[in-house]
Amino acid sequence: MIDAQSLIPTEYPHIVLSQDNIPLIAGTTMKVVELVMAQRAYGWTPEEIHINHRYLSMGQIYAALAYYWDHHKALDADIQRRETYVAELEQQAEESPFVARLKAQGLLP
Repeated sequence: MIDAQSLIPTEYPHIVLSQDNIPLIAGTTMKVVELVMAQRAYGWTPEEIHINHRYLSMGQIYAALAYYWDHHKALDADIQRRETYVAELEQQAEESPFVARLKAQGLLP
């Protein structure tokens, strides 16, 4: 749980930093990097982000995107770290019984 009193304001309206210097959209638990990753994954415009995250205002969305572009090197490194971690977990994961059944039925290679 994020303690609202420990958040650090930034020069960007709607963006605060956690005690760990993680940029968050103020009043939410949405991290700027999570919004950017969703935008990349789905190719969403800011308006489409709003349609899919109604609890965010357009001002919050644009502030998050502005923060990203002004700090993209650090946030891109965080995104790469997350993607590497997921890839490592996928390699370590065993095949699920469901996937094994689909393969046995010839529905998956």
